[in-house]
Amino acid sequence: MSGIRREGSGALRGHLAILAANIIFGINIPVSKLAMPEYVSAFAMAFFRTFGALLFFWTVSLFVKRERVPLRDMGALSLAAVFGVLLNQMLYVAGLQYASPVETAIVVTFTPILTMVLSAFFLREPITWMKAAGVALGLSGAVLMIGGKYWFGEGVTEAGRNSVFGIALCLVSGLSYAIYLTAFRNVVARYRPVTVMKWMFLASAVLSGPFLWKSVSGIDYAAVPAKVYFYLGFTVLGATCFAYLLIPVAQKNLRPTVLSVYNYLQPITASCLALILGQDSFGWIKGLSTLLVFAGVFFVTRSKSRVELEMEARDKKPLVMHWPRIGGR
Repeated sequence: MSGIRREGSGALRGHLAILAANIIFGINIPVSKLAMPEYVSAFAMAFFRTFGALLFFWTVSLFVKRERVPLRDMGALSLAAVFGVLLNQMLYVAGLQYASPVETAIVVTFTPILTMVLSAFFLREPITWMKAAGVALGLSGAVLMIGGKYWFGEGVTEAGRNSVFGIALCLVSGLSYAIYLTAFRNVVARYRPVTVMKWMFLASAVLSGPFLWKSVSGIDYAAVPAKVYFYLGFTVLGATCFAYLLIPVAQKNLRPTVLSVYNYLQPITASCLALILGQDSFGWIKGLSTLLVFAGVFFVTRSKSRVELEMEARDKKPLVMHWPRIGGR
């Protein structure tokens, strides 16, 4: 049975949705770097993304069938917003301000490993030896990338002079996203994508607005070049509104582990675009780190799920013969 059929009738839609979302996220890594931090700070970028998406999703919700969300689920969606939007976005854009685009892209591939580990906690997925090996490989890749430039003297560019801090922020951002994919999968699957996103971004805007407003109030908008507004438009409309609209579609049809493995498309997309734009170089340390993280992702995603292991155990269960009794009770 193919992977798509095993996931359900809507799996093809889910695969296409998460594929498109991760390609957009990958493109956004170097595109955002063109606007930050010279013209827009990390927190200003987070403000534009949050409030731009808030306006977009509430406008779209006026043209679709309204869904009633109980108070209990409203609280769950608000908490999902903290992990899936607030912490994920703010820490990510802050990390991108310090780390280089390629370093940021490589760290993103660590998210599938975090998701698999959290799936064991939230979804009772077993941690097999293959999963453990994948975690170890991915962790070694992340450690090598963080310390490699200092251990082996690989050059530190101006854009990445504080990259260790930036990489750490991106790792925590990835952890936050992994928690969102696993812990809130059931509540997200109950509602339409527009319903989920409009309430999540409302909660995110309420929580972050007072802290982010100062970062946008001091921008000299007249001095910002027209091309930077184009970059901001892509980040807000493409990498936030459209991409975040696709994620619930995928969550409804695919398991968190399948969703997270698509993250490996982000470094491929971002690295190619960053190298074309001349934003970064790709040394042997980044190359080896990438291979280690990809190897970890491969091992983790090739491991068997709880359902598959239970099916195998059932198939291997010996057949017990019950012989008929002869006479008496």
